Amino acid sequence: MHVALNARILQAPRAGIGQYVSSLALALQEQAEISLQLFLGRHWTLDLPPTSMPGYSRRTSIAKRVPGAYRIRRWLEQGSFDRGLRNRSIDLYHEPSLWPLEFDGPMVMTLHDLTHVHYPHTQPADRLAEIERHVGRGVERAQCVLTDSEFVAAEVRRHFALPDERVLVAPLGYAPRFRPRKDPELATTLAPFGLSAGRYLICVGTLEPRKNLLLALRAHALLPSALRTRLPLVIVGMPGWRCEGLDDTLDAAVSAGSVKVLGYQSDEVLAELLAGAKALLFPSLYEGFGLPVLEAMASGVPVLLTRTSSLPEVAGEAGIYVDALDAQEMCSAIQELVEDPSLSQRCRVLGLERAREFSWQRCARITSEAYRKAVGG
Repeated sequence: MHVALNARILQAPRAGIGQYVSSLALALQEQAEISLQLFLGRHWTLDLPPTSMPGYSRRTSIAKRVPGAYRIRRWLEQGSFDRGLRNRSIDLYHEPSLWPLEFDGPMVMTLHDLTHVHYPHTQPADRLAEIERHVGRGVERAQCVLTDSEFVAAEVRRHFALPDERVLVAPLGYAPRFRPRKDPELATTLAPFGLSAGRYLICVGTLEPRKNLLLALRAHALLPSALRTRLPLVIVGMPGWRCEGLDDTLDAAVSAGSVKVLGYQSDEVLAELLAGAKALLFPSLYEGFGLPVLEAMASGVPVLLTRTSSLPEVAGEAGIYVDALDAQEMCSAIQELVEDPSLSQRCRVLGLERAREFSWQRCARITSEAYRKAVGG
């Protein structure tokens, strides 16, 4: 089966959906019955790009200032896509995001979450308008819709009035780089950041309102001064949309020396930063899956998270759950984890066991099942 996968997002630094596309593509390429061709926005390739496009973030920032930038980009990409199709025999098109291109044939679409429905105010207005222009029509056209979790599958069926058989759940996986590591193995990576293994807490994710980073900042600020000094909070991730409300709280915490903001980091550096943490704090209000939770568990790192949306599906009994609006509860949970080595070890063991239930190979098998279903079995 010849499959066209829209992999344009691989031009950008790889966050959630970028990691999904790259990891799924690698796993699909292992399947003999799938011939995968990647569309990168301007050209096609059979090979996965190793890194993002140089200067992508700067170019995107400039482009967003142009009126109608999203529509212009889509028009240009549709032209490149159509020209590429003339020289290719494609049986199916897979769109891994919210705005599929036009394609006269079977289509599978992945909906990772419905953030645009629940938190429209967190999206730039022009981006939200383009999502609303295309997502509904895309779902109508798709023979099969994939989701990362049962939680989002139920939301998608309800919101778009889809029958059960048109929605398949393909849980995500984690890369081999996410694994337990010994302290000496981490020293070279951690030292430039002024960090030592087991001596910091970490938050991973794009800085945007639904990630609820303020909860982690407030909880950390409530810790006793000595504990805050011993366990600084490290934040890893790109700035996102509508994150201005974080600025004052974040600036104050950074100035006090209790918080370090490291920004976007490469895949390998992120894996080592995660493996060296005392715990992952994941205070999100809404997630379609929550990939850092799985990656932390696979790294042998305890996870403190909110009992919201899909997160209990991922962490199961391995997670320590707190209320998404209660900073004191998260603060108390951090203290309990730090002061009780047996609790920390229990979370570590349960997390490693839980992580083994997920893999990109499993995700790819379910995805190929969706492909077969879309083309008629």
